[in-house]
Amino acid sequence: MAEIVVNFVMDKLTTLIQEEVHLLRGVKEEAVLIKDKLEHINALLIAADEVEDVRIKQLRDVAYDIEDALDEFRLLTHPEDESHPFLTRKLSTILKKYIARHQMAADIKCINSRIESISDGHERFRSETIDAHPYKPWDDHRRNALLIEEADLVGIENPKKQLVSWLIQDDTGREVVSVVGMGGLGKTTLVKKVYDDAQVKLQFKYRAWITISQSFKMEELLKHMLQQLYRVKRKPVPQELDSMTNDQLRTKINSFLQHKRYLIVLDDLWHIDEWDAVKYALPSSNSSRVMLTTRHSDIASASVKEFHGNIYSLNPLPLEESRTLFCRKTFGENSCPPYLNNLTESILKRCEGLPLAIVAISGVLATKDRVDEWDMIKRSLADELRENPRLSSMDKILSLSYNDLPYHLKSCFLYFSIFPKNHVIDQMRLIRLWIAEGFVRTKKGMTLEEVAEGYLYELLNRSLIQVAGTTSEGRIKTCRVHDLLREIIINKVREQNFVTIARGQNTEWPEKVRRLSIHKTMPDVLQSQSISHLRSLHMFWRVDSLSESLKSLSFPLEFKLLNVLDLQGAPLEVFPKEIIKLFLLKYLSLRSTMIKIIPPAIGNLRYLETLDLKHTCITALPDEILKLQKLRHLLVYRYEIQSYAQINSRNGFKAMAQIGCLHSLQKLCHIEADHGSNAYANDILRELGKLDQLRRLGIVRFRREHGIALCTSIEMLKRLRALSITSIEEEEVLDLESLSCPPPFLQRLFLSGRLEKLPHWMSSLHSLAKISLKWSQLRDDPLEFLQDLPNLVHLEFLQVYEGETLHFNAGGFQRLKVLSLDKMDGLKMVIVEKGAMSSLEKLILQRCKLLHSLPSGIEHLSKLKSLEFYDMPNELIMTLRPDIDGDGDGGDYWKVKHVPEINSTYWNDGGWDVFSLYTSIEGEGGSTSAPTRSFELPPYWK
Repeated sequence: MAEIVVNFVMDKLTTLIQEEVHLLRGVKEEAVLIKDKLEHINALLIAADEVEDVRIKQLRDVAYDIEDALDEFRLLTHPEDESHPFLTRKLSTILKKYIARHQMAADIKCINSRIESISDGHERFRSETIDAHPYKPWDDHRRNALLIEEADLVGIENPKKQLVSWLIQDDTGREVVSVVGMGGLGKTTLVKKVYDDAQVKLQFKYRAWITISQSFKMEELLKHMLQQLYRVKRKPVPQELDSMTNDQLRTKINSFLQHKRYLIVLDDLWHIDEWDAVKYALPSSNSSRVMLTTRHSDIASASVKEFHGNIYSLNPLPLEESRTLFCRKTFGENSCPPYLNNLTESILKRCEGLPLAIVAISGVLATKDRVDEWDMIKRSLADELRENPRLSSMDKILSLSYNDLPYHLKSCFLYFSIFPKNHVIDQMRLIRLWIAEGFVRTKKGMTLEEVAEGYLYELLNRSLIQVAGTTSEGRIKTCRVHDLLREIIINKVREQNFVTIARGQNTEWPEKVRRLSIHKTMPDVLQSQSISHLRSLHMFWRVDSLSESLKSLSFPLEFKLLNVLDLQGAPLEVFPKEIIKLFLLKYLSLRSTMIKIIPPAIGNLRYLETLDLKHTCITALPDEILKLQKLRHLLVYRYEIQSYAQINSRNGFKAMAQIGCLHSLQKLCHIEADHGSNAYANDILRELGKLDQLRRLGIVRFRREHGIALCTSIEMLKRLRALSITSIEEEEVLDLESLSCPPPFLQRLFLSGRLEKLPHWMSSLHSLAKISLKWSQLRDDPLEFLQDLPNLVHLEFLQVYEGETLHFNAGGFQRLKVLSLDKMDGLKMVIVEKGAMSSLEKLILQRCKLLHSLPSGIEHLSKLKSLEFYDMPNELIMTLRPDIDGDGDGGDYWKVKHVPEINSTYWNDGGWDVFSLYTSIEGEGGSTSAPTRSFELPPYWK
């Protein structure tokens, strides 16, 4: 695991050599030598990843010291404050550079000596590693995966039945059935039960079960497959098998299986190369099947795409089935004693439906009956996973996915430990933190943010993280980590000194703290710890644990090497003055604080990449912000929470006159256009055209006369993906007609304000996935201009159209999934032709006071999953009563009885009341196989 640190430092060293070449005169050769030696020794570390040896710890410490030396060098060469006289600055700069080079040379000499000492024992270390840690067969862990018997796998019948049906259906060609899910869900056990099923055996005479190891050898795998197939045929394996090449073995298997109905199981595929190597050996015999299990969803998708077939995503057990499995394994035939009920529920919450975890932990608890013993295991689960022999196998199985990661993804995955348990993690916050920490590698033609997003999806594909929330366009919005995986992560970060987690006054402090995450209270002991090496500080605040008098924070001078400072939600009213001395800071978040002013000295933070001031009281920034040439994300805005959207509910900031000099900006939200004269405002809007790296732009308080200047700039922002423009008031016209060549890859468009007509360029934006139009007050039906957009999935209208009818034509809006119609005051009828909005999943109708009936043709929306009404007329709601005959007057229930969720929401007494209009009623004997529905009204209607 030490190679994570070494590779990270090598990347940092490479960057320094490239970027600071003018400062490294006299020490560059030594710096390159260090890099070469690190590369030489890193190969050993990768091979010895699981070996915790003294030498590995020494090398990790050396790598950390190199990082310290590099950052100290940057700090010593930081530019002088421009407020000082020129001559003073010049002399000081010369002196600092001399001192920096002298110090760097001394540090490099010392570090080189230490690396030499480690390198001298390189071959002996390699020999000791191999002798002390011989190869362990993969089957050790795979056998553990089969320890969960069929009797233990509650809820197995439905998955097994589905998989068997896919295997034995006739009149199909060769197909793949892929079972995908995180480690510990029981994929292998489930597929083994299917493989041994009587119907399956009857259907497939020729069967083979192949387990893929992480030390994958194609030759051995192909030979093993042939041996199993010849065993079925009861013929001896040909002697020439041992001398065959891989291609000859594949040809032999293909020839053997020609015109035969076969079933081949490939258990635990880790890489797409493994699938590519096997698939060519399998002929297209009629109704043959290939089953595979994998933790990687991209492997499952690739196999099905090539061979056709089905993917079965195995999910965690529901709570009730988890409880059944736990009690069966812990108490046998007996039920859970009442005095253990609360602890049982708490432990099940930690297991999160993972069968392997439930079986393993219940095996430990089955021998204990005292409350204090159960409570101790619950509290010390991370240590139990590492030390308890009954749980160590589970730890190894869950750790396999981590061990398979490349080093840069290991760093990203370990970083999840900074967040408290059960914390839902914002995707963009995580990505910006990864970038600030230096975990994200550059790739030609891609931004660091795009590369980091790829990392996130790779972790998702490997079943290491879970999606907690998505946007309407399908992008990951928030994510989380399974609780037991998080415990494994915490063990690893503790071993590597990757992150220190402070949970109060009983925190175990390492000798050198590099990343600190404070989860409960600010520990008093912090001042006395060795924090001079601290690189990142995260504070997750709990209001009930903080003093009401805490209005500002002070930071020790030892924080000088800090790269990341995340104070989101801190009880701050004043900008901490010590922050301006953190010259190496790359990420600063003061989101959701009460800070009102940013001092001019913020310009000292020349390495700053992210400045997050969202939901603060900041309304203006000092001009010194323009010195931050590395700034990528500038977020300065807040929302006023109200019952319904108001045009003045979003506040931005007054932009700096030369904002166009911030050439690295990717996100800029939200500029207030209405500051000073129109000429001044237009000058600032023209400056935006210089920000050619911009991906997201937000503008508020926009006036009609700003249109030409803004459109001129937008045409220059070719990389723009999201654009939000809000006028100063509802009646103010958004004049965007002069935009002739909009950004070609625009995906999200938010226009709030009056439109004299729909901009002509909107229909040409084929990448648009979301459109939000508010207060447009159009007289012409906008649907015909938007219906052919090929990628539009979310359409939101608020007071957009003044006509009486909206008509959705057949064939239009083919990919639309979410449609919201709000405050269409003249709207009396919505017509949905058959074939229109064929993918629609969610329909929201709000405050359309003249719309007294459901959209005509809503019954054609077969994929509709959710229908929501907000403050809609009583007449419409009453037509949904199931007790009104569909053939009589006003009975519309039959049109929406296929929709699983129908809610009616009303603003009542300062809050939202949500009513599910229909509730399921169980049939006789408690069966819910054919539920009926009862109609529920708000109590103030009755």
